[in-house]
Amino acid sequence: MRGPLIVAGGLATLAALTIAPAAGATNECRGLNPCVPVAGPWVVVPTNRSVPRPQVQYQLTCPRNFIVGGMDAELTDPSIDVAFLGSSGAPVSPGVSTSRAVVFVAAYVGDRPSAPTFRPHIGCIPATGGGTRTPTGVRKVTPPGHPTTRRVVTGRVRGQSTFAAVCRADEQMVGWYSAKGFGSAAPPDAPMIASVRTKTTVGKRSVSVVARAGRGQGIIQVGAICAGGGR
Repeated sequence: MRGPLIVAGGLATLAALTIAPAAGATNECRGLNPCVPVAGPWVVVPTNRSVPRPQVQYQLTCPRNFIVGGMDAELTDPSIDVAFLGSSGAPVSPGVSTSRAVVFVAAYVGDRPSAPTFRPHIGCIPATGGGTRTPTGVRKVTPPGHPTTRRVVTGRVRGQSTFAAVCRADEQMVGWYSAKGFGSAAPPDAPMIASVRTKTTVGKRSVSVVARAGRGQGIIQVGAICAGGGR
């Protein structure tokens, strides 16, 4: 359904939330020239201690005609486990493992949570096309492809706001996620995180989140993972 999880330590995107100078401590553009740094918000990580630990996903997207060439993340707690979703192919490289957008996946694996958040970063390089795959000689076997499409909506919470991600009429929704973040320079504290309340409704082909911000402004991303249909 998706590419493998590679450990790293319509699509709607708000450019004002993501395109920003890279922090001095991050390395998403190291060794890449030219490179456009893109920073996400502080994404809230769930702290439920159930097994498996709950995860949060967040997608960052490069400007048009750019692909993801590097990644990094800032953590407020060393017990946050961060990875990203990558595609199968060889060699492992931009345009093969990554595309214009990348999905970060994070989970809290400690036992003393204190408002854990992470801020994802990507380094975007000019797109030059991806690699090719060697076809298999066995007709009944097929190499990994891209059977799903993510319909992602990202926006700021202003008072009460609704965000909905919808699969197309010729698609079926096979998964979904939502994430809560904050676009502040410093990580949010526990009261700030608690000030944004959400209610999620899941339909047959859509997922929607109603968010209320009692203190400050939060950021919501909601994604529908869709299968079928024409690409």
